Amino acid sequence: MATGRTHRPATRSRGIPEATVARLPLYLRALTALSERSVPTVSSEELAAAAGVNSAKLRKDFSYLGSYGTRGVGYDVEYLVYQISRELGLTQDWPVVIVGIGNLGAALANYGGFASRGFRVAALIDADPAMAGKPVAGIPVQHSDDLEKIIEDNGVSIGVIATPAGAAQPVCDRLVAAGVTSILNFAPTVLSVPDGVDVRKVDLSIELQILAFHEQRKAGEEAAAGSDGAGPVAADRGDSASADKGPDGDVPAVMPA
Repeated sequence: MATGRTHRPATRSRGIPEATVARLPLYLRALTALSERSVPTVSSEELAAAAGVNSAKLRKDFSYLGSYGTRGVGYDVEYLVYQISRELGLTQDWPVVIVGIGNLGAALANYGGFASRGFRVAALIDADPAMAGKPVAGIPVQHSDDLEKIIEDNGVSIGVIATPAGAAQPVCDRLVAAGVTSILNFAPTVLSVPDGVDVRKVDLSIELQILAFHEQRKAGEEAAAGSDGAGPVAADRGDSASADKGPDGDVPAVMPA
């Protein structure tokens, strides 16, 4: 089976926009669910709804793949699964190393979705000597002193960083120097990498903060709607109520600091 070192998907050379690339895994997840239910074909509207996008955007994205579906029939589910998997490079073996086997790293090691999507956890690496040799998800943890040799021996081109923030950049530098060209970063810090190295950052705290923003905005909108619907009662509150009103007489929307 081909490894990540020798084969790369042709997505960039074919000029597929990054926004489309980011949506391909969403389509693949929805299509895989349909395939598991033995659904043979799917319309653009049905697939778009399952993936959480609009159908016009889906059809445009698929046009970059050269897949246009059949009028009145829709898209062949199995063919699209294969086509998108091939475009994403999931029809080959991608050995991955995870560096930093704390709670998060261990959880990632135990995630069962890697293997089914073409990713093989080749090694688990940690700087703590006490972790060396301990099995996590059936894989013995190796010490970070051996990182470069591990990458070379396994032909690794994708690294996952799950270390504390202070250790992430040094680990990143060693991964890149050893030949890793794609990094998934879970550490709460921004990594600096040379041209030709791709970094995807996953920061759960940022995602929660974004959700908090939306929750706060919804609360403000509900408060404003409640005030608008109060009618004459609101007018009887006197100066204390008017002090809370904006220049147009509405309660200002709640915004984050």
